[in-house]
Amino acid sequence: MFANRLVNIMLVILVTVTLIGVIALVVITQFLQPTSADGEPTIDEVIELNVETEEITTNLLSNDIIRSKFVIQLDAQTGKDEFEKRDYQIENIIIQELSDRKASDFNGSSGILDLEEHLKRRFNEVMQSGEVVDVYMRERVIQ
Repeated sequence: MFANRLVNIMLVILVTVTLIGVIALVVITQFLQPTSADGEPTIDEVIELNVETEEITTNLLSNDIIRSKFVIQLDAQTGKDEFEKRDYQIENIIIQELSDRKASDFNGSSGILDLEEHLKRRFNEVMQSGEVVDVYMRERVIQ
């Protein structure tokens, strides 16, 4: 290639070091990135593990009527499957919790957050193969 053998060796070493650097950069940026399993789940994974209740209408302790819907987020597909099979128990728990509250309990966000935490705890008491991660009140109409 070149007349000087030293220049040939130097070019081969330079190309080799450059290739190693490029390969290392590709490995670090593509393969060593944290996956969603290591961190927080993506929104698509969260939506896939959600269960939405049907509209529930019941009386409150203050003789008002509430119509509500909830979205329950579970930790795994097996938990979601079990939760869907326990729909009658879940609706019963929701009705019990709502029946023990007054309309004034829903005036601020603290009352709603308290209800969501109580429901989460009660749901986890009946679950065997999964866990409820969060409960969200999707709709509420008090009359």
